[in-house]
Amino acid sequence: MTEYIDTHTHLFVQEFDDDRDAAVERAIEAGVRRLCLPSIDASSIEPIMAMCDRHPGVCYPMIGLHPTDVADDYRLQLRQMHSLLKESNRFIAIGEVGLDFYWDDTRKEQQIEAFETQIQWAASTGLPLVIHSRSSFESLRDIMEKHRGEQLTGIFHCFSGTPDEARTLLGFPGFMLGIGGTLTYKKSLLPQTLAEAVPLDRIVLETDSPYLAPVPKRGRRNESAYIPHIAAHLATIYNCSVEHIAHTTTANALKIFPKIKQL
Repeated sequence: MTEYIDTHTHLFVQEFDDDRDAAVERAIEAGVRRLCLPSIDASSIEPIMAMCDRHPGVCYPMIGLHPTDVADDYRLQLRQMHSLLKESNRFIAIGEVGLDFYWDDTRKEQQIEAFETQIQWAASTGLPLVIHSRSSFESLRDIMEKHRGEQLTGIFHCFSGTPDEARTLLGFPGFMLGIGGTLTYKKSLLPQTLAEAVPLDRIVLETDSPYLAPVPKRGRRNESAYIPHIAAHLATIYNCSVEHIAHTTTANALKIFPKIKQL
């Protein structure tokens, strides 16, 4: 049977309060057998862990401070999360972390400090990073170059850039590109970028649900059960079967998240 991994879903947020467990079941029925849950801030850890407790072997937790949630108390948040990280062996990654200068660029230095701190967590634990970047490519590239020698691994989440940007990010050998619903949008340039610059063995699938639902579900709340729609578009780009997309992207995800097989 075709099996997928959704490497990035926020099923713990309030948009799923009415049907969270049903959304997990729909994902499983669609062949999406593992769901990776990135945190947003310290308060999101409890609902994430509750989901993982209810759905063992399906839901897997990450821990990280999202760049748009770097607020006045970000250092306190980081201390709280670092304590949780040290107390538990259940987290499969440091994420969702990174840089976002799109909505507000007044906290650039704070975002960079938070990102650097969490890179240190990844380096010290050996856990992969799940990295968010929006309107911040040059800063991201420079920070990653500074840490090139630390054998970091991870995912550049929600990639939607140019062929040159793809080549730059794939120049970090331990990283994959997270591909989601934007691939399916009519005006998306991502299909051309993938065809030109990205081998299939450097791609993982993600929804970023409840956001960015793929065609033909665009405009609705996204959920993990929609992963096969993304896979179908990838199959046309790489001129292969959907089963090959599922097999390869699942193997890629397990390579990035080896703890999935241990928990």
